[in-house]
Amino acid sequence: MRPPTIRDVADRAGVSKSLVSLVLRGSDQVRAEKREAVLRAVRELGYRPNEAARSLSERRALPDPRPRPGGGTGAPVVGVLLHDLRNPWYVDLLDGLNSLLHASGLHMLLADARLHRRVGQDPAGPFLDLGADGLVVVGTLPDPAALETVAARMPVVVAGAREPVPAGVDLVANDDERGARLVTEHLVGLGHRRIAHLAGYGAVADLRRRGFEATMRAAGPDRAALVEAGDMTEEGGYRALVRLLARPDRPTAVFAVNDMTAVGVLSAAEELGLRVPRDLSVVGYDNTGISRLRHVWLTTVDGAGHEVGRRAARCLLDRLERPGGEGRLQLAPPVLEVRGTTAPPPAVTA
Repeated sequence: MRPPTIRDVADRAGVSKSLVSLVLRGSDQVRAEKREAVLRAVRELGYRPNEAARSLSERRALPDPRPRPGGGTGAPVVGVLLHDLRNPWYVDLLDGLNSLLHASGLHMLLADARLHRRVGQDPAGPFLDLGADGLVVVGTLPDPAALETVAARMPVVVAGAREPVPAGVDLVANDDERGARLVTEHLVGLGHRRIAHLAGYGAVADLRRRGFEATMRAAGPDRAALVEAGDMTEEGGYRALVRLLARPDRPTAVFAVNDMTAVGVLSAAEELGLRVPRDLSVVGYDNTGISRLRHVWLTTVDGAGHEVGRRAARCLLDRLERPGGEGRLQLAPPVLEVRGTTAPPPAVTA
């Protein structure tokens, strides 16, 4: 079990965290009955002051001219729990998130959720111990229900995921189903009849697959929609294209679940002697910096990462100013970025 925090002491004693801090620092500005209630809670819970949290609290108590979201001064601290540091789309999201948080006088503390899971730790535990004012979860957590405990203690916003979240938690994401429709309509419009989708896992990937399949059905019975499972990595994209090209009904276009998968497709196509886009059209998703490299120049969907980050920050600021209320879902609109990896299929070109 995790060790008790200053919030636990405050809850047990029926006082605020700031009053607990005053008691622990030996302040004489606390009434005797409140002091005794705090000390009793400390003894019952076996609370031991966290030096890192105390240091952070003291730094935040220094004069700061910037207004806090809820009024007064001082710089609040927002925890950011990142699902996967390897995904470059999150870079744009974090940039949008931090730009608004910083402009509003909040400090951002970043933690890697994958690392905490590997060592068997509660990913959100350190933010509770540090007394963070809010939490933004970026990406998918394996157990969204674990956020319920955190959400009961601080405002929580989930960004870039579509799994169910606890009541009172805001969710901000890209409209992935619509983005997949944009890709598929583009490829159908170019004349492709055999289109493969390299799928992924999780709710976001499921929405992209759903958008692809629905658009292919609407395009008519003469269109062949192939779905190949993948792991959303470059190596997975490479292996998936090798499998697809071994089929008798090999596709003329591939829609990858993300840009990393698409890069693997491009590598496999080059090694197998296919020219992109003349022999094979390739589309990714996320519009990461990789897709914009000149030697890649990948047609992809801009998943509005920066905008998702800014909207998540706005939601958190609203929660800090006005706690409570139902959780909200916000979807940022996607945009198809047509570059150099899509063209009509060979038969149409001829």
